[in-house]
Amino acid sequence: MRKPPNETLAKESPSRLREGSGEGLSSPCPDDDTPSPGPSRKREGRDEHVPERTCILSRDAAPREALIRLALSPDGELLPDVRAKAPGRGAWIGVDRATLEEARAKGRLRGALARAFKGATVRVPDDLGARIETALRQAALDRLGLEARSGTLLTGSEKIDVACRKGEVHLLLHAADASDDGNRKLDQAWRVGGGPSTSLATGEGQGLVIPAERAILSLALGRQNVVHIALIDRGAAARVRHALDRWRAFIGPDSGLGAASAAVADASAVDGNEG
Repeated sequence: MRKPPNETLAKESPSRLREGSGEGLSSPCPDDDTPSPGPSRKREGRDEHVPERTCILSRDAAPREALIRLALSPDGELLPDVRAKAPGRGAWIGVDRATLEEARAKGRLRGALARAFKGATVRVPDDLGARIETALRQAALDRLGLEARSGTLLTGSEKIDVACRKGEVHLLLHAADASDDGNRKLDQAWRVGGGPSTSLATGEGQGLVIPAERAILSLALGRQNVVHIALIDRGAAARVRHALDRWRAFIGPDSGLGAASAAVADASAVDGNEG
């Protein structure tokens, strides 16, 4: 007998899970996260509905892609589901880590979770904020790795300098331990090519310093000595910027993700040997 097109087969959740990815998360409740009426946006002449969710702490509605989803593991532990892939009921937050920690300390988080999960047993780990930050960081690094494999980004100071001056760079990134001099040279080349005038730039005529050192970026991209990264495809730049913006929104503006002027002043590494 042919199955209806909308019928899906449920798979048993694995006992072990990968935090932040949504794998292995489950809940005794169905996935009925209540959507808020969202705005519409034009796409190819059509109105496209933008799904929204409501933050359980601030009660503000926002597009779901701008929020962070929390879900329950099989044993009732609350874990980040930053890719919003886990089955079952979820709770959404749109506050930064400091606000989350304050809500947890004052008991407001537990009350909000009890309402969101309809009285299900929820065990909140002491390091929930750290786990969310780690998951967002990994999501941003994974996105950079995907773009590297797709050929939509450049590494190497000389290649990036040429692309910047030709106006081919849509987003410029610097490692946390990049030297100030190397950042300034590439930022200047980017300004010459008109790159910072795009909506994906920092608005300060500078590349974005991310709180990940060259060793971490090299591992994420599968390349040697990655100090600077240039996104040369606009769609790829938007995807990377979105992942970085979610990370920055949670950790706060003073946590190391900012314009190149925020680079460490004592960075002494030489960028010229970048691979």
